Amino acid sequence: MTDTSLTIENILAPELTLCRVPASSKKRVMETIAEQIQQHDATLSETQIFNNLVARERLGSTGIGQGIAIPHCRLEGLDHVVGVLMTLEEGVAFDAIDNQPVDLIFTLIVPKEATSEHLELLSQLAEKFNERAFCNQLRQCTDADSLYRRMTAKGS
Repeated sequence: MTDTSLTIENILAPELTLCRVPASSKKRVMETIAEQIQQHDATLSETQIFNNLVARERLGSTGIGQGIAIPHCRLEGLDHVVGVLMTLEEGVAFDAIDNQPVDLIFTLIVPKEATSEHLELLSQLAEKFNERAFCNQLRQCTDADSLYRRMTAKGS
């Protein structure tokens, strides 16, 4: 059974939309993501999220180029997809395919069992982030609220 209502709008909470986060490294970015998810849902393990993100990153960078990364992983015991959108104050080295620093990050944490939904969301994200004008609009946001609204706006 596939859930066609699994869209970026449905998985991204305003509380997990972070604007202009100071981060000095890829590791720090992953720590911040794990902290934020755990603050949002105390039933999830910050350490497990961090370790899973790092393990996935070791398989190959999730930096897709043009300053964008889509870190993602599966998580045991999760029953829904969690999205985190984050812009950074300054780009950080992310071993991206084009070697450009990353400053726009969308993290996807999916249940261990999820497969097609996971891939569908990744492709939705990649498509959205492929539009340079859209990415520039995200980068111009100065607060989390406008960033959230821009990311979830229909027809953007």
